[in-house]
Amino acid sequence: MNKLFSRALVALLAGMLCGSVLAADPDPRALIVKKFPEVSIDDVQPSPVAGIYQIPMGADMAYVSADGQYLFAGDLFEIDTRANVTERSRAGNRSKLLAKLDDRDMIVFSPKEVKYTITVFTDVECGYCRKLHGQIDQLTKLGVRVRYAAYPRSGPGTDDWRKMEAVWCSKDRQTAITQAKLGQAVKGESCGATPVGKQFELGENLGVRGTPAIFTRSGEYIGGYLPPADLVKKLEESAGKKKGS
Repeated sequence: MNKLFSRALVALLAGMLCGSVLAADPDPRALIVKKFPEVSIDDVQPSPVAGIYQIPMGADMAYVSADGQYLFAGDLFEIDTRANVTERSRAGNRSKLLAKLDDRDMIVFSPKEVKYTITVFTDVECGYCRKLHGQIDQLTKLGVRVRYAAYPRSGPGTDDWRKMEAVWCSKDRQTAITQAKLGQAVKGESCGATPVGKQFELGENLGVRGTPAIFTRSGEYIGGYLPPADLVKKLEESAGKKKGS
């Protein structure tokens, strides 16, 4: 359970304790919102299961009974197709959160013709991040636009964190991140606050479990490193699934 989900669950449960409920309320969504004041009525959507509604918890999902008496946390699967219904909803929530990232705060490598866009939470000290970056030219030739977000795994106040802030403070971030991933020192200018902290927190909230953490534009969490050809194949499959949904 990621940190954002935990915080949201606490807030929602607190709302249950203090919210007033009108038992005769004709709209189950309105009743649920009274129990969960942290959620707007537009966020409350029917789930595929009759009498059960889904509500977002950051990048995750939870399920609530129509009477607001029961909350379920976990994955919902469709038995016949074995599809993970919850993961589809998670992907939608991730997509909304990732869309809020400003390209100006990231390090972007883009081809002339963009076929796919991925957001990669990266760490300059990560071996597989370095391997992926060593193949960045191959990825762009295959039409993949790479948006790097900072995720120094060792956390705030560490050498790794300071190295990534130096990269993000550099006038030429593309060159700086290449140097850092080659193990070379980067002397970033003093630039005040950087987006490293916010991007790291977003990665935590998205459930990043390691680096590189690769997300598609539609919010699918591909996972870690893949060779360029395999990554593109995965992106093609992901795009196909989206069209078929």
